[in-house]
Amino acid sequence: MMNTILADSFTDALAKLTNDEQKQVKLTAFDLQTDPDRPGLQFHRIEASKDPNFWSVRVNRDIRIIIHKTSDSVMLAYVDHHDAAYKWAERRRIEAHPRTGALQIVEVRERVEEITLRSEPRHQPDLPFIVPTVPDVSDLPLFSRLTSDQALSIGVPTDWVGDILAANEESFFTLANHLPREAAEALLEYAATGILNKPAPVDAAPVDHPDAQRRFRLLEGHEELAAALDQPFEKWAVFLHPSQRAIVARDFNGPSRVIGSAGTGKTIVALHRVARILREIPEARVLLTTFSEPLASALQQKLGVLFADDPRLAARVVIASFEQAAAELYALTTGRKAYRITRDKMRTLLRDTASAAGLARYTPQFLLSEWEHVIDAWQVDSVESYAVVPRMGRKNRLGSKQREELWSIFAEVRNQVHAKAMMTEADLFTAVTNHFAGSDRKPYTHVVVDEAQDLGVAELRFVRAIVPEQSDALFFAGDIGQRIFQQPFSWRGLGIDVRGRSYTLKVNYRTSHQIRRMADLLLPPSVRDVDGEEDNRKGTVSVFNGLEPTVVIAPTIEKEIEAASAFLLGLIDDGIQANEIGLFCRSNDELGRAAAIAKAAGLQTVSSLRNPAPPDACLMGAMHLAKGLEFRAVVVVACDEGVLPLSSRVADVADEFELDEVVASERQLLYVAATRARDRLFISAVAPGSEFLEDLTL
Repeated sequence: MMNTILADSFTDALAKLTNDEQKQVKLTAFDLQTDPDRPGLQFHRIEASKDPNFWSVRVNRDIRIIIHKTSDSVMLAYVDHHDAAYKWAERRRIEAHPRTGALQIVEVRERVEEITLRSEPRHQPDLPFIVPTVPDVSDLPLFSRLTSDQALSIGVPTDWVGDILAANEESFFTLANHLPREAAEALLEYAATGILNKPAPVDAAPVDHPDAQRRFRLLEGHEELAAALDQPFEKWAVFLHPSQRAIVARDFNGPSRVIGSAGTGKTIVALHRVARILREIPEARVLLTTFSEPLASALQQKLGVLFADDPRLAARVVIASFEQAAAELYALTTGRKAYRITRDKMRTLLRDTASAAGLARYTPQFLLSEWEHVIDAWQVDSVESYAVVPRMGRKNRLGSKQREELWSIFAEVRNQVHAKAMMTEADLFTAVTNHFAGSDRKPYTHVVVDEAQDLGVAELRFVRAIVPEQSDALFFAGDIGQRIFQQPFSWRGLGIDVRGRSYTLKVNYRTSHQIRRMADLLLPPSVRDVDGEEDNRKGTVSVFNGLEPTVVIAPTIEKEIEAASAFLLGLIDDGIQANEIGLFCRSNDELGRAAAIAKAAGLQTVSSLRNPAPPDACLMGAMHLAKGLEFRAVVVVACDEGVLPLSSRVADVADEFELDEVVASERQLLYVAATRARDRLFISAVAPGSEFLEDLTL
């Protein structure tokens, strides 16, 4: 049987067909894989193509599959209605790049009709109160210092070298759409950093080249083809970027971590890492964990796509939030359910205990902060331990007498909580940690953590305790710049040392250049954790162009509703379905404004994605709900002064250090919400608006 190769251009095109058309295409594809020479398939050579190996295969009266047929392989290259399919093939050829050796689908330069070196005019919706956000764009050539030889060395097809060397900032994104991705990414990185990263020589067949594997996959049988075509929109399940594949495949001699800004594929690497472990180690038992149950549910769905060819693998992986995973192990080891005390009850208990002890001079804000970030986080159990526990960066320096007074409050509070058979979240993690820390029998062989930047002290100790001391048992994926729940602390101090095994992804697949560029203004260009590991955003590139984001500062709530609903209606007119839109605000207190905007636009809303949203309903919720999700368009509303940063969080801070942390995490929350958007982003406020919006506007 001939080799069957699947191209990502085929899965992209398949996803655009109707469900009935997709079913017919899949049946024909299976026939091609089984017997590509059977007469009933009705092959026709594409005579107008410059590549003699392009053929069309009839699916029905109108749908045609474009294949690239050689003596030993059949490639599923494209599928569309008859005329569009033929036109696609006439404008392309498939060949090994003369310099890199990677197999490429190359657009024939002279066949690209009406090519222009100017991108489409920037378009802002016709809305009132828009604040300009468009940065200046240079007309100077971006790549004037590159030679033709250098352009070839990074995979630019010969046809396009001249256009690239003459391109300016405005025209480049139009040209980038015609280039193989490795060439576009290398040029984007050069434009951002001035560094041209030439790939190392690879001794491999053209289809096995690392750059080729991001767009072509050699399929082994019907099951693998069916799995690849069942979810054609989930390209990450089939095609990986070389930088992602290298991390998935690497063996580590200790805990390892992948970091990178939003949209760079950290979660994808984590999912493929889980799949690799389960496929290669029959006795492996894996916990895939993250910070929330909704995000764990999303990971479950994505991993199901990866396991479509072997669903038995799913039986050896547990997917749960940090707290859910700990609660299940607690119930398993003790036979009891963990009952949590709420934050509001803890605040009241601390206040009342301090008042009863005659220590009301310690404010409820300070007591709650000290409890959450020091006492409970580090599970301090004595005044002696309190004297030496890290109080990283906190401005309130405590003398021995103050610590003794405070400890009398905290010790009494802890006694009262335990007397009521209640637990804090940190208590829960500690109970499970203590059970497994001294045991040779561990519940898991590996733990893979997504959104690892939101692990706290107790959670990190927990994941360390539930796996054996083997070198590669722990894998973390996260973005330091998206930390919205935890204050920083030293991982190394808890025995998790990722130095030399921390890798940064730089290619953003989810978010357009314009949205990524604006969102990055909310964060510093480089973020360093307590252990000195750096997440440097400089050099991160988006692989596609889009429209500039819209920022509206309206004089009244009514005018904001008018502008935001008009934007939503414009999205629908542009063909974006309601279930491809996320509508977010800072907290539940602002949901009424968001709901009024959806109502004015005639959109239904849902508050959860646990079940697929109907096409006429968009997801609406607080910004925290957005974490880990993605949409074609995102609308963030009510970014008012006093709302972002949230005034109640500011009022709860105990010192200047904590104020800085609160403001930073609120910035990161807006960054998280904004970077859920792929193509379109709208942010609005009532004047004067959040201080953060000043960084996004001219």
